[in-house]
Amino acid sequence: MNKLGLLIKQLYLQKIKSKSFILLTLLYLAIIAVAVNWSSIKGIFTDDNKYVTIALVDDTKLDLAKQFPSDKEVKFKVVKESKKEVDALVKKEKYDAAVYLTSKDQQLAVELATAKSLDLQVQSKIDALAENAGKVYSVQQLNLSAEQAAKILQTNTVVKQVDLQEKTSNKTAEEKSAGILIAYIMGFLIYLFVTSYLSMITTDIASEKGSRVLEVLMASVKPSTHLFSKLIGVFLTGLTQIAILAVGAYILIQFTAKKSVTDGLQEMLGQLPATYFIYVILFFLLSIILFLLIGALAGSLVSKVEEASQVMMPGVFIMLIGFYVMLSGISNPDSLLIKVFSYIPFTSGMLMTLRLGATDISNVAVWISLAILIATVALLFTISVTFYKRSVLTYSSGGIMQKIKTVLKVTT
Repeated sequence: MNKLGLLIKQLYLQKIKSKSFILLTLLYLAIIAVAVNWSSIKGIFTDDNKYVTIALVDDTKLDLAKQFPSDKEVKFKVVKESKKEVDALVKKEKYDAAVYLTSKDQQLAVELATAKSLDLQVQSKIDALAENAGKVYSVQQLNLSAEQAAKILQTNTVVKQVDLQEKTSNKTAEEKSAGILIAYIMGFLIYLFVTSYLSMITTDIASEKGSRVLEVLMASVKPSTHLFSKLIGVFLTGLTQIAILAVGAYILIQFTAKKSVTDGLQEMLGQLPATYFIYVILFFLLSIILFLLIGALAGSLVSKVEEASQVMMPGVFIMLIGFYVMLSGISNPDSLLIKVFSYIPFTSGMLMTLRLGATDISNVAVWISLAILIATVALLFTISVTFYKRSVLTYSSGGIMQKIKTVLKVTT
């Protein structure tokens, strides 16, 4: 085996056998397990027999009580007492709340009286039922037959989208919703793995440089070989962790998740074409490679491991900006800010993935962003090889710019 292969093997085995790698992977798997089985876990800490009792007072004389059906979370009880009496019972916690239905200007007026805060899910359910009851009330005011009223209330208008520009993808609302969810998952993974492995490669090189191990190693290994070994070794470590998490997530979903969860995931993934996942994987891998190159350069600039956090800060800060810009796109993923950052190679892995899944973007725009990212990786790789030869054995103090100036001054 050549020197490059030996260095990669040694680094890779060292990283995957380390306690930090094992514990972090187990932590991620635990988080995935909790997310997949959250509904079951939540039930352990809540009393399934506990439900909210709502007193329902209907003064409309139209029998709207049937529009407020009870379920396992909320129980509606029709009462005939006066509002004052019911309010007193709510204050005494005989009821958790009271809903009053009255007629006002030929419209339904709904009042929700509480003595203590209701759970948001319960309150949202009451609001939805009240809105539906208001529609029923308005229809009944028109003196329609039961069949006519049912037809109006059950009308479901389907919007068929026709795209007049053939270059766009013409996604449905369901496809865009699925794309947004996948994009945010991938964006979070990019942020998580980039920051983790950026720190790993930077501190690893800084540690070797600070302990003078590199001076001995450079006597038998070229700087470029050492750089390649670090990049490939850490990259393979990251891919190994991703593979473990992917297999673990699949097993957890198949054998522990409820059928409703698995069916929902299958339906969501089925909304997206295969080309979408190919683009996502390409942006994900290229983004990791790009920041690993930045991390390797940062590690070669410092003289000791204590300075690693200082040189890593710009890379982490760039990722943080991209992450927050991605979060801002939840309401409008086709805004100018998202478009601009989707072409910047340091943030395109997050933002172009979002646009690709949540907007009707053309393939040309995706190819342009991908080409810019590939060109940036190639350019930075070329610069890294040249600069790494100069900086890896150069020791200096001061800030980042001062270190760069020192390297250029000493080696030219």
